[in-house]
Amino acid sequence: MKDRVRRKKELQGLLKAYDDAYYRNAQPEISDQEYDRLKREFEALIDQGDFLGLLGTQNQSIDGGFQIPIVGDDRLDEFVSHKHISPMLSLDNTYDESEFFDFDKRLRKILDSDILSYVVEPKIDGVAVSLTYENGVLSKATTRGNGVEGDIITQNILHIKNLPFHIKSNDFPSLIEIRGEIFMSHEEFNRINTEREKQGLDLYANPRNLTAGTVKLLDPKEARTRKIEIVLYGLGACLPSERFATQSQFHHAIRNWKLPTVEFLKSVRNAAEAWEAIGLLDQQRNEYDYPTDGAVIKLDSIELQKTTGTTAKAPRWAIAYKFESERQKTVLEDIQIQVGRTGAITPVALLQPVQLAGTLVSRASLHNADEIKRKDIRVGDSVIVEKAGEIIPQVIEVVVSERSPESMPFSFPSHCPACGGELLKSQGEAAWRCLNSKCLAQVKARIQYYSSRGCMNIDHLGEAVISQLVERSLVQDLSDIYTLSKSQLLELDGFGEKSAENLIISIEQSKKQDLWRLISALGIKHVGVAASKELARAFGSLQALMELEEEDFISIDGIGSIMAASIVAFFKINENQKMIQNFQQYGLQLTVAVENTGSSLPFQGLVFVLTGSLTQLTREEATLKIESLGGRVSSSVSKKTSYLLTGSSTGSKLSKAEKLNVPIINESKFSEMIE
Repeated sequence: MKDRVRRKKELQGLLKAYDDAYYRNAQPEISDQEYDRLKREFEALIDQGDFLGLLGTQNQSIDGGFQIPIVGDDRLDEFVSHKHISPMLSLDNTYDESEFFDFDKRLRKILDSDILSYVVEPKIDGVAVSLTYENGVLSKATTRGNGVEGDIITQNILHIKNLPFHIKSNDFPSLIEIRGEIFMSHEEFNRINTEREKQGLDLYANPRNLTAGTVKLLDPKEARTRKIEIVLYGLGACLPSERFATQSQFHHAIRNWKLPTVEFLKSVRNAAEAWEAIGLLDQQRNEYDYPTDGAVIKLDSIELQKTTGTTAKAPRWAIAYKFESERQKTVLEDIQIQVGRTGAITPVALLQPVQLAGTLVSRASLHNADEIKRKDIRVGDSVIVEKAGEIIPQVIEVVVSERSPESMPFSFPSHCPACGGELLKSQGEAAWRCLNSKCLAQVKARIQYYSSRGCMNIDHLGEAVISQLVERSLVQDLSDIYTLSKSQLLELDGFGEKSAENLIISIEQSKKQDLWRLISALGIKHVGVAASKELARAFGSLQALMELEEEDFISIDGIGSIMAASIVAFFKINENQKMIQNFQQYGLQLTVAVENTGSSLPFQGLVFVLTGSLTQLTREEATLKIESLGGRVSSSVSKKTSYLLTGSSTGSKLSKAEKLNVPIINESKFSEMIE
């Protein structure tokens, strides 16, 4: 029993981390197959009661009840959320032919039918989106979010050329949600990376990640510099509700309305024909502009879809058949050891180049020393490499039968390959670490993280530039970035007058970044974006944070004992204290920006929820105002909500606030509170 509980908690943590990496950061860490395997193991260990007891209130629905999480959550605090009229559920997956036919058997039993008609469509590997059209006009584009509500990204897709924003047709519904995927072609992805390489900037990992980052850009002008495309295939809410009788009819309609839709759509009379269509799609899918990783099989009849219904996470009337990840055999020529910003040592396989999933692969992740030992991976081995979902390739297994008799087990280093410092592995961690904080490899990685988009957003400071700055001792810690001059930059390879000026401007602009971004950019172990925001709200300044002891963090949501110890240890290091002093001297924002002159933050500890259309401020402006005064904005009403700020056309949040006796204020009252 104890092992079962321990494994459940372990899987919960893994799935949460992988969800955050995929949905929030657009940086998947494992293949789809491995993720699905872990998810199935988790679901097999629990029944619904265990699930709710284990996960608790973090899965409370926006309507107040509890629910099993239906999808990962891609929502970001910087965006306004919108509740889907019809939830955007995920799909159950299978990689097995017999499981697909079992799906058909279940449906025939539920519907008491000998034979069922289906449609087969491509499963597109992009960024899920829901388009809401009202009276023929596109009113909003929304990400999947948590399946119940998502982020409004309309401003970042207005430049998609083949997407009509006003549809003039007599048969167009008065209101409709059309679901689809946003994607980026390999041609556009390569164009962007070529430009970045010329500028000495870091290259993007893959098209899917870049697409996800593009739709979540805060600057629509920057989004317009990247060509993204869209393909539509799914029906959400629709008025009148009886507008479509079948999925096939819906597809024909959106094609007639000149909306971009899938090339492959097969209407079939039974499961056997559906299986044939799946095979045909697998043969043709590489010809399409968008990446596909499987087939989606849906009941054709929309009336039968409604009869069949849904589970808490997925429709019963549809299933995704995932194509097997492409695997290739190649030779592992060497193992390279990389050093990260926290000193973590990561092994990477250098491969004899092999064509895999449409790209030439020469590197693959080996994860850590334990993984190398477990699989007995050796230099010179023939290995099987897998690349699924456009993520970093992985070495799946060794072809032991082809191993040379002279082969020797890989000896993981005991000292840092960059600085020679001794490596240490802490209890409970898989990674070995270099403890020398002045290790040049760590310094480079810290600067790269500090200047990244999610932290201080210093553009034009790429990996090649950082290497030159560190190796020439122009930058030895993060604060040295602010001492760089144009003349120093002009001495570096690849810099001209304009590129040097652009970098200096970007560095100067970073001084105005919010305090939470600076806290996050410091790279304190275990402290991410969410924790950085909580710390900035709770303590208001970097100086206050530096003076705290571990017990001072007890009352702060999301800050546990391990994170508290890490924060205190970071600020006790003399070099870090001096760096913070330099930040202050160079004019960085070390306090939460407060517009009032009082010594305290008037909204400290208060939680606001916004609903309806605001007229005096945009939602973004209201959110920034609340946060600048120490408050926090939540997307859902709960007992912890301090105020519900209402505009016009309010929805279910108002009725829930009334039930919970949450104070309700209008814009006039809010204006008085912030004066």
